Amino acid sequence: MIGRLLVANRGEIARRVFRTCRGLGIATVAVHSDADARALHVREADAAVRLPGNAPADTYLRADLLVAAALAAGADAVHPGYGFLSESAEFARAVQDAGLVWIGPRPDAVAAMGSKTRAKELMSDAGVPVFGALDPARVGAGDLPLLVKAAAGGGGRGMRIVRELDRLPEELAAAAQEARSAFGDGEVFLEPYAEGARHVEVQVLADTHGTVWVLGERDCSLQRRHQKVIEEAPAPALPQEVRTALHAAAERAARSIGYTGAGTVEFLVARDGRPYFLEMNTRLQVEHPVTECVTGLDLVAWQIRVAEGAALPPNPPQPRGHAVEARLYAEDPAHGWQPQPGLLHLLELPGVDAEFAVPPGRDAGLRLDAGVTGGDTIGVHYDPMLAKVVAWAPTRAEAVRRLAHALERARLHGPRTNRDLLVRTLRHPEFTAARLDTAFLARHGAELGVGQPADPAAPAGGLAGSSTEASGGQAAGAPAGGSQASGAQAAGAPAGGSQASGLQAGGGNGAGTGSGPNDRVALAALVAALADAAARTAAGTTAAGPGAAGPWAGGGAGAGVAVRLGGWRNVPSQPQLKRFRADGSGTVHEVRYRLTREGLTAPDFAGVALVSAAPGRVVLDVAGVRQAFEVAAYAERVFVDSPFVCTSLTALPRFTEPGEHSAPGSLRAPMPGTVVRIGEFSPGDRVQAGSPLLWLEAMKMEHVVAAPAAGTLTELTAEVGRQVELGAVLAVVKEETGP
Repeated sequence: MIGRLLVANRGEIARRVFRTCRGLGIATVAVHSDADARALHVREADAAVRLPGNAPADTYLRADLLVAAALAAGADAVHPGYGFLSESAEFARAVQDAGLVWIGPRPDAVAAMGSKTRAKELMSDAGVPVFGALDPARVGAGDLPLLVKAAAGGGGRGMRIVRELDRLPEELAAAAQEARSAFGDGEVFLEPYAEGARHVEVQVLADTHGTVWVLGERDCSLQRRHQKVIEEAPAPALPQEVRTALHAAAERAARSIGYTGAGTVEFLVARDGRPYFLEMNTRLQVEHPVTECVTGLDLVAWQIRVAEGAALPPNPPQPRGHAVEARLYAEDPAHGWQPQPGLLHLLELPGVDAEFAVPPGRDAGLRLDAGVTGGDTIGVHYDPMLAKVVAWAPTRAEAVRRLAHALERARLHGPRTNRDLLVRTLRHPEFTAARLDTAFLARHGAELGVGQPADPAAPAGGLAGSSTEASGGQAAGAPAGGSQASGAQAAGAPAGGSQASGLQAGGGNGAGTGSGPNDRVALAALVAALADAAARTAAGTTAAGPGAAGPWAGGGAGAGVAVRLGGWRNVPSQPQLKRFRADGSGTVHEVRYRLTREGLTAPDFAGVALVSAAPGRVVLDVAGVRQAFEVAAYAERVFVDSPFVCTSLTALPRFTEPGEHSAPGSLRAPMPGTVVRIGEFSPGDRVQAGSPLLWLEAMKMEHVVAAPAAGTLTELTAEVGRQVELGAVLAVVKEETGP
C-alpha cells in the first residue's frame, strides 16, 4: 500500500491529488520552483521539496530532480498530474527504476501514445478512423486550412492553424518552440484542419486485470488558442449512433495497448458526424471533474487503487444528470487573451458545495477546484488558470444556469479575468441550444467581448489590456480608442477631457434602471465614491463635527464631506467630485454628489437615494428598488460587487499626472515575460507592417511583437532570455511618412 505520495506538478492539480490522498490516509509531498515557494499547493502538503529556478525547463520538466525529490522526502509513489512530464515515458521509467510506484499507465503504453504521430499509426491499425499526417514540403493551396500540432503534450500548446501557405514555415517554427518550452520536446507534425468540427473525448479507466470502463464522453469544443475553456458531460445533442461509435473506438484504443489507469481518447466529430481519432492522453485530464460529477466517482482515488493492484468492479456506474465546467483564467479576452499576472486579493464564489470532490448523494451542486487564493501572486512562468468552476444538475439547462449565476456573482479582486466572457458564453443562445464547434468563440467573439491584442506602439498607460465589464463597458470588438456609448471619455483620450457620465446612453436620466450596459458601471462609480467618503469619515477626515445628522451607517458622521485631493479642497457647500476609470472599457466616469441632511444629491443619478454607506458596503435605493453593493479598495483600484454588477475601477486624481514620454514608434512589452526569439531584422533594416520582430513567452504561451507600420527598425533592445516588464521598450520603428 502507498504511504506517501509526491505530486510532480503544481497548482490546482496538485491540490486535487492531495485532497484524495488525505481521504485515503496517504501523506503528501509537494515540489515547487522558487516562484512557487509560497504557493497554495506547497502550503497544503505535508512536506515540500524545492526545485531551484523558475522556468519549467529548469524545474517541473526535470525528471532527475523530481525523482530525487521523491526519494529525499521518503515518498513511495509519484503522481504526475497533467501537463509537464505527465505523458513522458522516460519519466515514468525513471520513477519505476528508482523503486517508486508510478500512478499512471505502464511506460510502454505512455510511449505508444506519447507521440501523436505514432499513436495515429497504432489507432489506424486497430481500426480507429484517423486524419492522415501531411508532409509540409508537399502540401499545396488545396490542402488548406492546415493544423500544426506538437507531437508530445497537449493543452493547446504547440498548435497553429495555417490558412496561408507562405506562413507555414513561420508557424512550424513557432509551434516547435512553444512545444519545446512546454514539454521539452519540439517535434511537431501537420494534418488537415477540420472546419466546424466538435471536439469530443471519451474517459476510460482500466485495471491490471483486464477490465476497461468507458465512463462516457465530454464535449470540449469551446476553445481559445486550441485550449479548452468550457467542457461538459455528457456531450449534448450527440446522435446516439455517434456516441456508441466513440465509446467503442475508445475501448478498442485502450485495449490495443494494454492500457491501465485513467486516460482519455480524443476525437474530432466532423460536420457529417464522422469521428476521427486525435490523440490519447495517458493521464488525468483538466476537465475530469465533469465526469466525476455525473458518475459520482473519484478518478484520482481509482488511479491510486489501480496502481496498488486493485480490480475494478465488472461494470461502471451509469452517468446521471449533466455537468458543465468553466476554466477561470487570469487573461484579457478583450485584448487578444493577453495573460494578466499580478496579486490576487480575493477569489470568492457564492454557494460552493465542495472543493475537489463530489458530495455523496447530491444530484446537483457547485464545485470549485482552485489553484490559488487571496494573497497569492499570479506569475508569468506558468499557466494563467486560476480555478475550475463546475455545476452539475439533473438537466443541462439547470447546470448551465447555476454555473452562469455563480460566475456572475463571484468576487474576483486582482488581475483581470475571463469571467465576463464565460458568463456571456453560457447565456449565448447558440450555446444554450447546444450548437457547438471548435470555432464557436472565434465566430461569436465580437458578441462575447473578444478583441485584438494591445498595440505595442500604444502609450505605456494603455498597455495592460482589459476585459469588458460584466455589465457592459466598451462595445464588444470596438477599437480601444473608440468613443463610448455613454458619452463619457473615449479610452485613450486625454484625461482632462472626460465628461460627466450620465447613466443612460445619450445622456438620459433613467439612473440605475439597468436599461443600458453603462448604467451599472456608472452606478458602481457612484458607489465607490460613497464608500470612499465613508472611509474618510470614519478616519476623521471630514469637516463636519460629531453628531451631525446624515445617512451614514451607524450614524454620527457628518453629512458634509470635505476631502483633500492633492492641493484642491472641497468645502461642504460644493459638490464632491471623484473620477474613476472603468478597468474594462477605459471609460472615465466623473461622479458629482452632495451629502446633506436631506440625503444624497447626485444630479447625474436621478432616482437614486442613499440608504447607508460604510467603507465596505453601500446600500442604495434605485428607482424604488433597494440594492446592496460590497466595496473593496486596494490602493487606487476599487472593486464593486453586487448581484447587479461586478466591476473594477481605478480611482483617478483630480488633476492628470504628466505622462511618460518615449521615442515615437516605440514598441512596448504588452505584458511581463521572457524574450524567447528575435526575428530576422536588425537595426537599420526596413520592415513591413506586421513583420515579426520578436517573441515573448508569458504563462506558457508565445506572443509576437510585430512592426505596427512600414518603416525602419532604428532600435532593438530585446535579447533572447531577457525578462521584461510590462511597458518596457523593446524596439523602435520609425514609420515611413511619404513616398
